[in-house]
Amino acid sequence: MIPQSYIQEVLERNDVVDVVQSYVQLRHRGRTYTGLCPFHNEKTPSFVVYPDTQSFYCFGCGAGGDTITFMKKIANLDYVEAVKSLASRAGMPLPQEDDQAGRQRSRILAMNKDAARYFFQQLNAPGEQAAQARAYWHRRGLSDGTIRKFGLGYAPDDFSGLQRYLRQRGYTDQEMLEAGLIKRSQKGNLHNTFWNRVMTPIIDLRGNVIAFGGRVLDDSKPKYVNSPETLVYKKSRTLFALNVAKKDPSRRYILCEGYMDVISLHQAGFGTAVCACGTALTEEQVKLLTNYADEVVLAYDSDEAGQKATARSLGLFKNTPIKVTVLNIPGAKDPDEFIKKNGADAFGRLLDKSANGIEYNLEKLRSRYDLSTDNGKVEYLRDALTLLASGLTPTEREIYAGRIAEQTNVSKATVLNQLESTVRRVSDRQRRQRQRDLQKEMVPAQIKVPYSLGGDKALAAVNAEQQLLAAMLKDPSRIPALRDRVDPGDLIMPEDQELCRALYGLPPQTGTTVLTALGSQLGEEGMSLAAQLLARNSDNALTARDVELFVQRIKQRTTAKAQAPQSEEEMRRRLEALTKAKTQSNTQS
Repeated sequence: MIPQSYIQEVLERNDVVDVVQSYVQLRHRGRTYTGLCPFHNEKTPSFVVYPDTQSFYCFGCGAGGDTITFMKKIANLDYVEAVKSLASRAGMPLPQEDDQAGRQRSRILAMNKDAARYFFQQLNAPGEQAAQARAYWHRRGLSDGTIRKFGLGYAPDDFSGLQRYLRQRGYTDQEMLEAGLIKRSQKGNLHNTFWNRVMTPIIDLRGNVIAFGGRVLDDSKPKYVNSPETLVYKKSRTLFALNVAKKDPSRRYILCEGYMDVISLHQAGFGTAVCACGTALTEEQVKLLTNYADEVVLAYDSDEAGQKATARSLGLFKNTPIKVTVLNIPGAKDPDEFIKKNGADAFGRLLDKSANGIEYNLEKLRSRYDLSTDNGKVEYLRDALTLLASGLTPTEREIYAGRIAEQTNVSKATVLNQLESTVRRVSDRQRRQRQRDLQKEMVPAQIKVPYSLGGDKALAAVNAEQQLLAAMLKDPSRIPALRDRVDPGDLIMPEDQELCRALYGLPPQTGTTVLTALGSQLGEEGMSLAAQLLARNSDNALTARDVELFVQRIKQRTTAKAQAPQSEEEMRRRLEALTKAKTQSNTQS
């Protein structure tokens, strides 16, 4: 574990407001700062930073914690890596890891680096196999400089070559299995995960090799083999080539479908090309892009799968601040093929003409209907107006209404009139949804008490126990006295019990904020709960009298519970006894 004294110094040098402002545009409001949450898509700020407690909390998605928690979530790091990242930010020497997970992570990263070196060496080795692999990359139009830049390589047609190479460097078979570099067959034999494939290393934002993608040199199946998820690789949180793209001064990113498109675009001078790791773009990858891009051009393949990916990606970007456009690639199935046919300059001009999301969706709608018929015009007009009614400025509506009028031969005045009605209907629906969302942010709605635990009757008791936890979070000096009076088992909610035990387990003087001291004991949900309780009580001075009332409310429930029937079985026996006595009484009479 990293010493608490080191963590304390890291946090002293990394104020939560300064760290968050590196990723989120914050607005100062009294004693707090607010902004759009980087962890979910929203248009109204619900993300709040609290300098007093060095914490943050989002009232929209429930994300919360301290500075380390923020760095974990925003950069997709584990606890140790988040501390290291903050230490680097402050110019501090990195801590020495002595925990098992940290050592395992370091070993996998070192092993992946050695594996990448092995694949690169094999690509440039003498012999027919290596020559064929080099010919494949050259046939795809890649220069030797690009091959070196991306660390491309070759896994030879050998079931155990990499395994032998890594064994010689002191790695065990178990470590190779954990890194996903070897597999165990159904018969129990170990063999390389990759063989007879050209290899592409996947590198994270800190320059670590975290995974690999392998492709066959011909059209045999399976065409692609990728690393499994490991301790260091989560594909849903990784964008290929972002480690290179982030160095480019441009804020216009090109989102491609595959590694080859990305590499070709970089070679052609488009240094912000990236692609998703995994089969489809994820919300985590979109959130990661918002840290680097102001505009994203979707440059997926022109086939049916690519069009489906485009539509899905537009939905993921819908509520982000990023401007999204869609690239139409005429006469080619992907950017790589277009550049080979027409050159980089032509592709650059194509980028500048890329259609925004509204234009792309309108064109897709138009292609569905036969606008030479009245019925086709009516259906197209209905769907197009619904599309324009949400998220556009009045000027944009005016422009696109004119375009729709030309397409349907309906007067622009009529289109605008119908658009106003559609806007009112959509706005009313959105307002009702906002009201429902606001109701969910109220404290009673945040407390979800299962019916089996008492339903609405237990709500007051749960509120009392959570306020008691908030009192300890705000003033840890209360913990020793409360430890002797309230048992964690007296609390209703399992998450409250977990937080209570963690608070009771804190040493008398942690040297850090209470949230940070809890960070190594609680998971993401536990930290979010603690941050939520602090956020709900940021302006509440919980007095000693308040604390006593909370304790008494908890005690009242535990006393009533002790006096009540202990189980449904006992209640059933009592009911049977009463029924039997009543039957006997009726018989005697």
